[in-house]
Amino acid sequence: MKIAVVVRQVPDLIEPLEVADSGSNLNLEGATFIVNESDEHALEQALLLKEAGGGSVAVVALDFGEVDNTLYAAAAKGADKIVKVPWSEETPPDTRAAAKMYAAAIQGIQPDLVLVGVNAHDELAGVLAPFVAAVLGLPYVGVIRGVKAASEPSTVLVCKEFPGAVMSRMKVKLPAVLGILGADQPPRYVPVARIRAAMKSTQFEEVETTAPAVEAQVKVKRLHAPDAGKRAEILSGEPAAIAARIANILAEKGLLK
Repeated sequence: MKIAVVVRQVPDLIEPLEVADSGSNLNLEGATFIVNESDEHALEQALLLKEAGGGSVAVVALDFGEVDNTLYAAAAKGADKIVKVPWSEETPPDTRAAAKMYAAAIQGIQPDLVLVGVNAHDELAGVLAPFVAAVLGLPYVGVIRGVKAASEPSTVLVCKEFPGAVMSRMKVKLPAVLGILGADQPPRYVPVARIRAAMKSTQFEEVETTAPAVEAQVKVKRLHAPDAGKRAEILSGEPAAIAARIANILAEKGLLK
């Protein structure tokens, strides 16, 4: 089975993000980037399928953020092919434009299965996975928690999550695009030594694509940092006094009788 996986870089939300001078977008110049969490699960699921039934895994990524580190880690984990799509702008493309760029790179791979993280915290105009499926002209199933090869050729069994943690098992005919929420197991850890070894031996294949002009479906008028809360009360003093004050606060809120 030939599997293609889309891997994206997103800003690390642990560190504060700054609003650009324009007021309508973020200043990402000093931001730290990490691999998108659901894409990391998509890669893990692809590697599990390869280990269980053979085949190959190709990783496709936009040249944005600190993507080289992510791609070397993917190679160290077991990806067979790394495809990088050039991108020189300071901000990522619109989701629909990105879908066409990823799809152009994926078409050259001719995979049986395409895995894309089901969401990303910096997506604004919809989610990437179904857009990629639409451009490729392939069926799509999203919010997937686990994929296994089926006994019937050219099919996979997927576990789809519905609201309320209701799970459904489906048989999907290939080729198809799956939006991965979680892999069958947590993403594997790869030692730094293996990543350094991959940096010496891995070669990236670049696929030139032209970013299509698309009309933004959502236009941001203004971004601003949320106002800091002012209702917190910092308690200090002896433990007994603090405990008494907590009890009084709970009583004032009607939580103690």
